[in-house]
Amino acid sequence: MKVLIVGSGGREHALAWKLNKSKKVKKIFATPGNPGIAQVGTCVNILATDIPGLVRFAEEKKIDLTVIGPEVPLAIGIVDEFTKRGMKIFGPNKNASRIEADKSFARDFMYRFGIPSPRFWAYESVSEALKYCKLINKFPVVIKTSGLAGGKGTFIVNTRKEYEKIVDEILVQHRFGEAGKRIVVEEFLTGQEASIFVLTDGITVTYLPSSQDHKKLYERNRGPNTGGMGAYAPYPTNRRVTNIIEQVIIRPTILSLRDQGIDYKGVLYAGIILTSLGPKVLEFNCRFGDPEAQAIFPIIESDLSDLLLAVAEGRLSEIQVKTRNQWSICVVLASAGYPFDYHIGEEIQFKEKLDSKTIVFHAGTKTEDSKLLTASGRVLNVVTTHENLKIAKQKVYEEIKKIHFNGMFYRKDIGNSGMKKMKRKRRK
Repeated sequence: MKVLIVGSGGREHALAWKLNKSKKVKKIFATPGNPGIAQVGTCVNILATDIPGLVRFAEEKKIDLTVIGPEVPLAIGIVDEFTKRGMKIFGPNKNASRIEADKSFARDFMYRFGIPSPRFWAYESVSEALKYCKLINKFPVVIKTSGLAGGKGTFIVNTRKEYEKIVDEILVQHRFGEAGKRIVVEEFLTGQEASIFVLTDGITVTYLPSSQDHKKLYERNRGPNTGGMGAYAPYPTNRRVTNIIEQVIIRPTILSLRDQGIDYKGVLYAGIILTSLGPKVLEFNCRFGDPEAQAIFPIIESDLSDLLLAVAEGRLSEIQVKTRNQWSICVVLASAGYPFDYHIGEEIQFKEKLDSKTIVFHAGTKTEDSKLLTASGRVLNVVTTHENLKIAKQKVYEEIKKIHFNGMFYRKDIGNSGMKKMKRKRRK
């Protein structure tokens, strides 16, 4: 097969790396791609949002399967355009992508079909949003832009003053443009978070390894939210919790989407919080997580091209997912100042040769004058695997010491919560 991957980050590099291992994939293209993807495929300078350009390229190159990485192309209808022309593509169509692209739609959907989730209120009017603020007697609460805001549209507010400030920034100052035409105010929940990934062709549901993302900038989950500072997989849950997630969240979601005439094909990513009252959905996403995908793909034994093509062709029931009995840890190396004003253009150096089993995915890099440079806030993803989670963690941080760029920053506690959970299981 000739495969086209749309996107340019660490998730897309992980997709390229995994698909490159398939004997059935003879050529990989990526648009626009990055220097890491260029090691296993051909990068073409077409933006992920340039749907006419992507359609023309796929037709010219006779692409057999197109795989979409980020959410924006899905939300603006890339799958609809490819499908209209009879081309195979992995990902949900525009209508189905609303599960991520429109948070008020998603929350209303969960409420109507009894899928466990936080209480919520949606507002377009500043006066209505502020009227609600006066009734709040319990903080914190969560404010989200209803539309896509590149991972930057979620705020945990602790006081009325903070609430009023965020409402003003979104609904009055239009800080997020169209994405902020409406806000969703949600009940704040506490508990461990887990990322659950399933493949579906609209009927069959196949589970991939779970993961846990680390969204806060600093250790012990402190500081501002980021796009993700690291992840480990699988997330250790017991059979009871797994059954609840399957029977009360995932299956009803897929069935309810179908009952509403929504043809959902692709990956469904459920961001779950494990509360004292049971698992609840913090959010649904219509694509693979980043950096969770970087942790998950190395422990999937199955040929990824088989899985993705089976989804696109509506025959997922014929395929089984095989996974390795290993742990995987992904640590994000970020630029100084991330997630706000960060530096780019710093030279990336590998001071020592990395272990042959260590994987480095490029998330935000570029090449200039034969030098590898930083090009974004999240720069590299370093991944190691092992049968023992503690050893996997030790290995990844040993390998990181071999990499350097000015201002390089990373969390040093990725995987800690998993080790604590395993200790508690052993005590029981």
